Amino acid sequence: MVSRSVLRKHWQHYILNRLWQEPVRIFVAMSCVALFAWRHHTVIWTIPLILGIVAAALTDIDDRLTGRLKNIVITLVCFAIATISVELLFPYPLLFLAGLGLSSWAFIMLGALGQRYATIAFGAILTAIYTMLGIGLFPKWYIQPLFLLAGAGVYYLFTIINHLLFPARPVEAQLINTYSSLAKYLESKATLFDPDGTAHNDRPLYKLSMANSQLVQQLNLVKTAIQSRLRGDRASSTSRRALLYYFVAQEIHERANSSHIDHLRLQDNWHFNELMFRCERLLRHQAMACREIAESLQTKQDYQHSGHFERALANADVALERVSLFAEKETCERLRWLLKNLRAVDQQLASVASEQLSNTDWQNIDTELSFEGLQGWHDIKSRLKSHLSPKSPLFRHAVRVSLVLCLGYLFIQSISLERGYWILLTSLFVCQPNYSATKRRLALRVIGTLAGILIGLPLLWLIPSLPGQLVAIVLFGVLFFLFRQVQYAQATLFITLMVLFCFNLLGEGFNVAFPRIVDTLVGCGLAWLAVTFIFPDWHYRQLSTVISKAYMANVRYVKAVTQQYQHGKDNRVSYRIARRDAHNADAELASVIALGENKAWSSPDAKEASFSILCTNHSLLSYIAALGSHRQHTHNPQLVNLLYALTACMEDYQTLSNEEVLQTLAGLTALADSIEIDDEPQKALIIQQVSLIIHTLREMNKVKEPLLAS
Repeated sequence: MVSRSVLRKHWQHYILNRLWQEPVRIFVAMSCVALFAWRHHTVIWTIPLILGIVAAALTDIDDRLTGRLKNIVITLVCFAIATISVELLFPYPLLFLAGLGLSSWAFIMLGALGQRYATIAFGAILTAIYTMLGIGLFPKWYIQPLFLLAGAGVYYLFTIINHLLFPARPVEAQLINTYSSLAKYLESKATLFDPDGTAHNDRPLYKLSMANSQLVQQLNLVKTAIQSRLRGDRASSTSRRALLYYFVAQEIHERANSSHIDHLRLQDNWHFNELMFRCERLLRHQAMACREIAESLQTKQDYQHSGHFERALANADVALERVSLFAEKETCERLRWLLKNLRAVDQQLASVASEQLSNTDWQNIDTELSFEGLQGWHDIKSRLKSHLSPKSPLFRHAVRVSLVLCLGYLFIQSISLERGYWILLTSLFVCQPNYSATKRRLALRVIGTLAGILIGLPLLWLIPSLPGQLVAIVLFGVLFFLFRQVQYAQATLFITLMVLFCFNLLGEGFNVAFPRIVDTLVGCGLAWLAVTFIFPDWHYRQLSTVISKAYMANVRYVKAVTQQYQHGKDNRVSYRIARRDAHNADAELASVIALGENKAWSSPDAKEASFSILCTNHSLLSYIAALGSHRQHTHNPQLVNLLYALTACMEDYQTLSNEEVLQTLAGLTALADSIEIDDEPQKALIIQQVSLIIHTLREMNKVKEPLLAS
């Protein structure tokens, strides 16, 4: 039987870790406005108040208190402009059409200034469409805008209260997600050491690249969350501790990303050896340790590092010594560096223990984070100008959304559809920046809407009372936000149910059911036509540009690593920027290839080559990361010259012909071979990693031709 103290601690942890989350804030805000409208016998107020809460929640942006207040002011101003403009221009169709097209394009283009402004812009367009849905509900034009803004204000009030009570929880949540993503990446890495050697057919490097892409995105999110708390001179000790957790995750990522050997060849030649099993098992246990760190952050308990790792690493060392008696010396040396890297990951995991983290080397090095926010009017103009071209995905998306909304409005006006503005709402949610995401969301939207109508009609009959309907509206609104990030079809189902019950307050619940289905189909159709025929992605995919960007980011990473070997290891911000840029570029390449439709490739060979180039680029990045993870000052001028020769070769690589590339790589190979390997371990590591990079550059030269020719 569970004791009361254990139950009390469980509920305490649950409240502290869950109370700040979005669904709870939604529940409190919606309950307050529903209760207010019911007590004052004005249930019609519920509709704009609830829609205002939904719009505000969809545009809620995490930040420190002053930043959050600034975001709220900007958001409410944009909401006010959007809703008042609709009310004033609605009686004049031509002016309204022009305003709808220009304003939606302008709002989407604000995304060039950063994700914060992209989110606010989406909320402003959403508020404008919500205003269209409520035209005619109130006798005065200004009443609906006031209620929409009031609903948003109620939600933002609760977000501020929540922030004051739990200021650190959003950052801790991002750290929890980061260590969970790190665990998934380590598990993907473990498949490369599958002792059964069956991973060849499963494209292990491709899966690893995709896992790396997700981890990089999460690292960017947690960096933004921490950075918002660190701006200024009054950052709390909690924020600085979160920064140390972030740096540990970065260090583990670099080491986990490192490759010291060709893994597929290792599987072919060593699948019978116990060392493969031990490496795989170590990585899986380290993944479990990352999950335990995430759990310790969730429950506010100290992470306890297992002593099992030391025994496992010692046994792996013994296994390697046994193998070295008959195996190739170079391969054994590479595996020795691999085990050293796994031991370093173990040391980073151990440093997370609360009594050790404050005493790590991170306290004595550069812990500055690069700032990527707006830096004056010149920066704003530069960012906007860089996106004023069809080559920009943001520009193409802005044009599509603008035209889709205008076409939807013309369709509604041409056949005098009542409540037809659900077409615009559907198009806004379904029309995504790329074809694949739009097609996927389109299907989920239709399924969710149909299911919502089928479930909603009996519920309208079963819940005739006003209090019951208000409770249902709140419940379905909360469920929408609970599912919107993980199950879009279910989220659409719940928002459809919420809409049905909202309109049932006007006595129109049964009347809007069938039109809702038609509006959804028309809105989805317009969104599909837009992404198919208006600046289609496969005409602007610019894969060669993305490949070049990823490659040049790797070049800058090699430069930064070389400087560390020449001048000594540190964690300066310039090194971390180069490392992060390389991973971001690799993640972007993975995203472009993963989202590519069959229409994006000129032939099956080109499509297959895209997966090969992704895996090859990730291998190149992992070999560079191995150099970075073991970076130490070297006094050997031959090694420094070799690294600078590698950097020069990689810089010229893209401008050379195939024959010149092969000649340059042959010269670099000769330079590496001319350095005599002795007992100095660092010398062997650098020469081996340079050899792997040379081999990867040769492979990249082979696989990129079908893509660049397509």
